[in-house]
Amino acid sequence: MVGSAGAVQRSNASRYRHALWLLTTRDLKVRYSTSALGYLWSILDPLVMSGIYWFVFTQVFSRDVGTEPYIVFLLCGLLPWMWFTGAASDSTRAFLAEAKLIRSTKIPRTIWVFRLIASKGFEFVASIPVLAAFALVTGATLTPWVLLWPLAFVIQAILLMGVGLIVAPLVVFFRDLERAVKLVLRFLFYASPIVYASADLPEGFHFWAAFNPLSGIFGLYRAAFFPEQLDSFYVGVSAAMSLVLLGIGLVIFRRSIRAVLKEI
Repeated sequence: MVGSAGAVQRSNASRYRHALWLLTTRDLKVRYSTSALGYLWSILDPLVMSGIYWFVFTQVFSRDVGTEPYIVFLLCGLLPWMWFTGAASDSTRAFLAEAKLIRSTKIPRTIWVFRLIASKGFEFVASIPVLAAFALVTGATLTPWVLLWPLAFVIQAILLMGVGLIVAPLVVFFRDLERAVKLVLRFLFYASPIVYASADLPEGFHFWAAFNPLSGIFGLYRAAFFPEQLDSFYVGVSAAMSLVLLGIGLVIFRRSIRAVLKEI
């Protein structure tokens, strides 16, 4: 009996992964099917954004934050930020955009949130060549700390799953939350070490900056080229907060999903 139950669980997990893969690839195909450049937008979008910020903070204003080469420093924060903000923003429409399909299928409803995180994650991976190209051009040195990137990827994915599971069902009942999330993301951009490093903050803010889970995550990414950006305390807090948010998200999601299905 135990072996039979284990086989059923493995089969269900396999079907879940297969469905997640199909929905994720469908999202990517639909998103770029009407675009002449297609998947190249995964590269062009971060390239243009990083170019704008680089020009503003190096050519227009005097800059005393960050580390040289600044474009590499900037991209190490901007690229994962685009994954975060894209997935968090899309999560507000996870149930509303596909209401009929969600009601008519019996696959676990968490998949409708996780597919958005996965598709934005693929776009993030597709944008890494932009970072690699600038690192080569500017002569940035790749360090062994690049091996921490999978850890950064996992922590960020867990963080996004928690945020998505909280936001997606609540937006169904509180539609204004969609706009509120956009405002929070705008604030979070400047409150996160993207154009600056956590060490550039005033002394009194260093401790509290750790409680922005993106601080530790961005530090892990940047450590690949700037080892001094790695702070184990920040990383530990980021991992702990991501797990806590995931736990909260699972509780909210499980308690609200029946009401969500009735509402949509």
